[in-house]
Amino acid sequence: MPLGDNKIAESGLPLICPVENFDEIGIGTPALRRGDALRTLVTSLSGFQKEALVASRRSGLAWRMVSDEGKYLNGHDAAPPPLSFLTVGMIASYMNEITALAKRDGVRIRHLKLTLDNYYTMVGSMQKRTMVGGAEPVELQVEIDCDLAGGALTQFLMNAVHASPLNGLMRGAHDSLFTLSRNGVELDPNKVARLDAPMLDDPGDACNRAVAGNPDEPLLTHLGLTERKPVKGGTERVASSLSDHQERRLNIAATAVLRADGVKEIRQQLYSPHGKEWLFLSDEARADGGQGRAPDAASYISAGIGFCFMTQFGRLVPMLNLDLPHYQILQDTHFSLGGASGGTGKAGEADPVETHVYLTTRESDEVAREMLDLSEQTCFLHAFCRTDLKTRLKTVSAPASTAA
Repeated sequence: MPLGDNKIAESGLPLICPVENFDEIGIGTPALRRGDALRTLVTSLSGFQKEALVASRRSGLAWRMVSDEGKYLNGHDAAPPPLSFLTVGMIASYMNEITALAKRDGVRIRHLKLTLDNYYTMVGSMQKRTMVGGAEPVELQVEIDCDLAGGALTQFLMNAVHASPLNGLMRGAHDSLFTLSRNGVELDPNKVARLDAPMLDDPGDACNRAVAGNPDEPLLTHLGLTERKPVKGGTERVASSLSDHQERRLNIAATAVLRADGVKEIRQQLYSPHGKEWLFLSDEARADGGQGRAPDAASYISAGIGFCFMTQFGRLVPMLNLDLPHYQILQDTHFSLGGASGGTGKAGEADPVETHVYLTTRESDEVAREMLDLSEQTCFLHAFCRTDLKTRLKTVSAPASTAA
């Protein structure tokens, strides 16, 4: 039986939509340090359902997104899982840099389709506090017909990959930074790295004060179940992600193409654990050459990290029988502009993720600190940040029917 109520369905709101009054709800956006600074508020709704408000300082745009889990976590499967959002943001960012670099260098692209595979691991025992989330190298396949070939094409594509702002979180080890509040009282974290800055004010019911706008078209659409694909180390068992001892491998994938109007259509597939396929739309803001008709790459990436981290708190409750009726985070992410899309001519850069955690619980201060430590330890996307990762590139020729 699914955990909690299906509040996403009960709300009647679009799964992704603009926020019309973000400036009025009182959480602000961080000051610019690099090219863009985003603030993400993530609130637990019920069970594994979560709501995020993501706002960009650079663009001034804000988006509401929701996330859920499938049968592997006894979720309602009413929205995509957290890892989907980072995969979608990553492939959108790569598409941005490839097309911008082609425009800069005068390379004519006649056909372009990207396929991305992200892999993650979860091993160890929650009861023994040895469970750890991990991230593996990224696999990117580029199906392309353009003016380049051979080594020149490979170099061109690798330059575009390195130009992605997400490159800043992938290359090198970036330990995330945290502050912690229990029932309105700030605590010093235990094992995780402490953010050397004042804790942001508790956002309270800011999500409830957000006014959702109506997008011109659905920005997120359910397409059915993902076609099955064997994944080494994968699992299909119901509630498998809630078992005490785990040794499993996850595979989240996406394909991206550009519509004639410049909007990116991204089909996200969940191979392991097996789940739904979703169609996301993405568009950069006007400041970055788009029209702001759908969330940009950095907004999807930021939402994904926040959603994934919040899921780990949700897993602790049934696995360790903890009291945690309400929890939310404010998360700041700082990215450079794209090396090609932003005209910097440099590899993408990013600062460590900064997260303020607000817990409402009858548990002790020490248990609250342990909840933070275990959630960071088991979060796939904080593992993604603290792991030096490379993108494995594969280039294939476009089919004859599309390369004409």
